[in-house]
Amino acid sequence: MPSRRNRRIRGGTCAGMSLSLFDDIAPEATRLRLRTLIRLRWIAVVGQSAAVLFVYAVLGYALPIALCFLVIALSAWLNIFLRLRFPAGEELSAPLATGQLAYDVLQLSALLALTGGLANPFAVLLLVPAVVSASALPILNTALLAALTLVAATVIAFVNLPLPWPGGGGAELPGLYIAGIWTALASALVFMSLYAFRVAEEARQMSEALSAAELVLAREQHLTAIDGLAAAAAHELGTPLATIALVARELERDAPDDSPHAEDIRLLRSQVERCRGILERIGSLGSTPEGPLARVPLTSLVEETAAPHREFGIKVHIAAEGEPPEPVGPRNPAVLYGLGNLVENAVDYAKKEVAVSARWDGDQVSIEIADDGPGFPSEILAQVGEPYLTTSRRKRRGGAESGLGLGLFIAKTLLQRTGATLTIFNRDTGGRGAVARVTWPRRLFERVPEGEPLAEADGDAMTLPKDNTAASRTPQETT
Repeated sequence: MPSRRNRRIRGGTCAGMSLSLFDDIAPEATRLRLRTLIRLRWIAVVGQSAAVLFVYAVLGYALPIALCFLVIALSAWLNIFLRLRFPAGEELSAPLATGQLAYDVLQLSALLALTGGLANPFAVLLLVPAVVSASALPILNTALLAALTLVAATVIAFVNLPLPWPGGGGAELPGLYIAGIWTALASALVFMSLYAFRVAEEARQMSEALSAAELVLAREQHLTAIDGLAAAAAHELGTPLATIALVARELERDAPDDSPHAEDIRLLRSQVERCRGILERIGSLGSTPEGPLARVPLTSLVEETAAPHREFGIKVHIAAEGEPPEPVGPRNPAVLYGLGNLVENAVDYAKKEVAVSARWDGDQVSIEIADDGPGFPSEILAQVGEPYLTTSRRKRRGGAESGLGLGLFIAKTLLQRTGATLTIFNRDTGGRGAVARVTWPRRLFERVPEGEPLAEADGDAMTLPKDNTAASRTPQETT
C-alpha cells in the first residue's frame, strides 16, 4: 500500500458547541456607552441649574442657592473627569453603569432634600435612572437601582428642608399627601421599569434574530455560489478525467505484472474512478436515489462512507451499537458527501487509525468520527464552521499548499439541511485527536411521518462490544 502524504485543512463545523451568535460578548457587557450617560447628565445639569435660577431669581422664592449649585456642580465635575479619563465611546460594564446611575439617584435626592423633598414637583425625575437601567442593563441591576431609588425617596420624605413658598415661609403638606406621592412614585417606578425592560428585551431578541437570519442567509449564499462553481467544475473536469482514465488503462495493459509501477497505476485508476464518483454525487446533491438502494441501514451507510478512504495507510475501525431495530434511512447524497468529508479529514490527520462509531436508540441516531492526530489548535477550535478558514500554511499531499477551508463548511451545511447537529471537539485538553459527532433525531434520519412505525433493517440488529472495534454486519476494520 502506498504511503500516505500528510495534508491538513481544518475548516469547518460547529466546534463542540451550539452555535450562538453572541458568545463573544462578555457576560457583564451592556449596550450603554459612557457617551450616553455623560450627555444625559449634562442635560440634567442644565435643567437643574435653570430650574434653581428660575425659582430663586424670577419667582423670588427663598432657597439655599449655594448648596443647590454645589450639588449640581458635583455632576459637572464628574462629567469632566469621566470625559478626560475614559474614551467617550467606551461600552460600560453592568457594574460601572449601575454605579453611575446610582450616583445620579443620590445627586438628585440631595437636591430634592434641599428644595422640599417629595413635596417638590420635580421628585418624579427620580424615576429616570431606573428607566434608563431597565432599557440597557440586566434585570438584577435594575432591581438594585429601583430599591436604592425607593430608599432615597423614603429618606427625603422625612429629611428635607421646607418647600420654597411665596412670602418666605415653607409649605407644610399633610403627611398622608406625602405618603401618596411616595406610593405613586413606587408604583410608577415598578411599572415603568418593567415596561422599559420588556420593550428593550424584545428589541434585543429581534436584533439577535435578525443577526442570526443574516448569518444563515450569508452561509446559504456561500453554499449557493459554491454549488454553481461545483457544477461548472464537474462539467469541465469530465474531459480531462476521461483522458487520464484512458492513459492509465493503457499503461496498466502494457505494464508487466511484476513492474514496480503496476501498483501505482492501479491506484491511479482507482482514484480516477473515485473522482468520477465524487462529480456524480455533486451533481445529485439535491436529489435522493430511487429503487432498491434508495434506503439503506445505518451500518451500510457508514461502510459506504468510509470505503473510499481505506487506501492511505490508515486503519479505519467501524463500529456500531444500539437496540433493535437498526435505523434505515434514505441514501441521501448530501449525507454521503458530508460524512465522507468528515472521514477524509480524519484520515488526513490521523497518525495510525480512525474510529467511526454508529450508535442509535429509540430517539436519536449518531455517528462519531475520531482520529488520533494532533487535533484542532485551540485558537481555531472556536471558529471552525466558517468558510475560508484554514489553520496554517501546511502542505497538502504532494506538496501543495492547503486550500480555502471550504470542505467542512460545505459538509456542515449539507448535514444541517438534513436535520443533523454537528459537533467538533478535541479528545482532551492537550488537543490530541479530533472528534466529529453527527446527531439526528431518529425520525428525521429515517424520514418517518408522525404516527408511522419505525422501519426495521433486514436481519437482526447488531450490538457491538464496548471497545467499538468490530461489528457483525459489514467488514469493520480495514487498513
